[in-house]
Amino acid sequence: MTTPTAPRYAGLDGLRAVAVLLVVLYHLFPAWFLHSGFVGVDVFFVISGFLITSLLLRERAATGRIALRAFWTRRARRLLPALALVVTVSATLAWMVGGDVLVGLGRQVLGAATFSYNWTSIGAGASYFGSAEPELLRNLWSLAVEEQFYVLWPLLLPVLLLVRRPWLRALVALALAAASALWGFAVAGDALTRAYYGTDTHAFGLLIGVALAVGTGAGGRRPTTGWTRVGMPVAGALALVALVAVASVPGGADLYPAVPLAASLLTAVVIAAATAPGAWLGRGLDVAPLRWIGERSYGIYLWHWPLVVLVTLAATGAFVDTAIPVAAGLAAGVLTLALSAVSYRMLEQPVRRLGFAGAGRAVMARLRSTPVRRFGAIASLTAGLLVVGGTTAAVAAAPAVSSSEAVVEAGRQALTAASVAPASPTGDGVSDAAPAPDAAATAAPDAAGTDAADPDRLSGDGADNRSATGADGRPRPPAPAAVDGTRVTAVGDSVMLASAAGLLARLPGVQIDAEVSRSMWAGDTIVQQLAAQGALREYVVVGLGTNGPIDAQALQQIYDAVGRDRTLVLVNAAAPRDWIPGVNSDLAAFAATHPGVVVADWAQAIAPHPDMLAGDRIHPGPQGGGVYADTVAAAIDSVANQRAEVRYQVELIRWAADEALRAAG
Repeated sequence: MTTPTAPRYAGLDGLRAVAVLLVVLYHLFPAWFLHSGFVGVDVFFVISGFLITSLLLRERAATGRIALRAFWTRRARRLLPALALVVTVSATLAWMVGGDVLVGLGRQVLGAATFSYNWTSIGAGASYFGSAEPELLRNLWSLAVEEQFYVLWPLLLPVLLLVRRPWLRALVALALAAASALWGFAVAGDALTRAYYGTDTHAFGLLIGVALAVGTGAGGRRPTTGWTRVGMPVAGALALVALVAVASVPGGADLYPAVPLAASLLTAVVIAAATAPGAWLGRGLDVAPLRWIGERSYGIYLWHWPLVVLVTLAATGAFVDTAIPVAAGLAAGVLTLALSAVSYRMLEQPVRRLGFAGAGRAVMARLRSTPVRRFGAIASLTAGLLVVGGTTAAVAAAPAVSSSEAVVEAGRQALTAASVAPASPTGDGVSDAAPAPDAAATAAPDAAGTDAADPDRLSGDGADNRSATGADGRPRPPAPAAVDGTRVTAVGDSVMLASAAGLLARLPGVQIDAEVSRSMWAGDTIVQQLAAQGALREYVVVGLGTNGPIDAQALQQIYDAVGRDRTLVLVNAAAPRDWIPGVNSDLAAFAATHPGVVVADWAQAIAPHPDMLAGDRIHPGPQGGGVYADTVAAAIDSVANQRAEVRYQVELIRWAADEALRAAG
């Protein structure tokens, strides 16, 4: 008994093209207008739910049963060849590149091979929307969700068919879709990636497609009416425009699952309109360019993300972020189209037509054929062995953690070691673990007999850079200042944490409170707590610009907590992120309008030394941490030097006045 072939619906190849273009453009050019282009995946989900259910309904109507083995075999022929090629080639290229791109590769390959990528990523704490060090095969999460659907849905569909009326079946499917979306809303508040990756929380698109198939009686013919010929296509065209508008919504990730749910519902309207009998929308979507892309959309989707990661890394030395160079995006796009076209013709279609065994026999036949055909077969087999070997080598060579994680952990260990080490005395007799008292109150009188506690002195910079006097009593210019770390409190994010060893070496006794993913509003609370405890030192260093735009209110509250009797040092940010220029501009403007505030220009200091940063081009390594510490220390010392210069000028004026009075007398 033959199994019915998959139904051919007008317009769906074109809709696949729209879906893959949304996703690819979103990833290749993240700064463009498709801020929520990831909803292209949801378009695929609805199409898959509709087509697979339609196929199963047609088969059951024709044969009275669903041939599970034949169904799963067809799915394997369709999905596995291109998947195996992309995984092995991408892993081999990543092995050749080396470094952070290999982190977690073994888990990724395992997830791809078992169609559990979404769940293995959730278990590993990966982030879909993070861009610092994206996973090489991250786009395979959606394939895992679809494959899980392909395994389970043929088993569950007969249960749904126990409901006799099509509209009731559709209602049940929509209720399940609503439950999935509501569960997504509940989970997304605490764990966005868990909600986005989870099969349970992202099944609504597939179930909306199921509802459309069972509700419209897919597999049978629908009557042609004026509404199906004119009204539905117009509604579908409007829904298609609205779909692109939804894909352009800024910050769509933060609105999960609302934005993907809206895209799924609009996709269902487009499908219903395009597949309606006599509808012009289906023919319009089936124009040659869109159909060509749609037929190869699976390969395009598989290839584009690993190529984006690898091409961007090769072009910039950094991972994917919100500012991918246009040239790198174009190169990745061209390679994606070329490789997907070759894969479609040379691998996917032969296996789909002949099956795995038939394709193997065809290769063996080439080995016994003409020299040219034999050479082609040998070259293909050799290339296959090389990429399998490259994948094995890549998995074996994968580091346990990324370079950025390593430098952050090294900073954390440096802080831990400093906190448990015995307190060593500093030059003024105060231990590294305690704040130093006002050095002006402990210094000895100078040669001219001026007491260090003279109220005319500007406080806080110690006697080490006081103005000495010559034999004639004329004040001498002060020596360069070197502020001790026991007078410094530092509050920062993971960049400061990675630089902890450098700070401790450059500013012994410095008080550091730094943590991963900390932003300005979190720093506000920490500084206020330290101020309330009396633990803030004379110089307060705040480095909190890496993880997002500056919260002006939080920055002002930090300034107020620091107070006018201390100096606030703001460390600006250096990272391949689109908000960094705004952060640095805001910090500079704040320092210019608030007395007692200076900027430590980390961005300028590290710019000539990208080799001193980890693979994410954000966190400094050991040498970079030294540059960070020197930048902070230089900003602090500049304040001390400025104060010493003011004292010197005051003393010089006093001396000149005294000399004038003596001369007049």
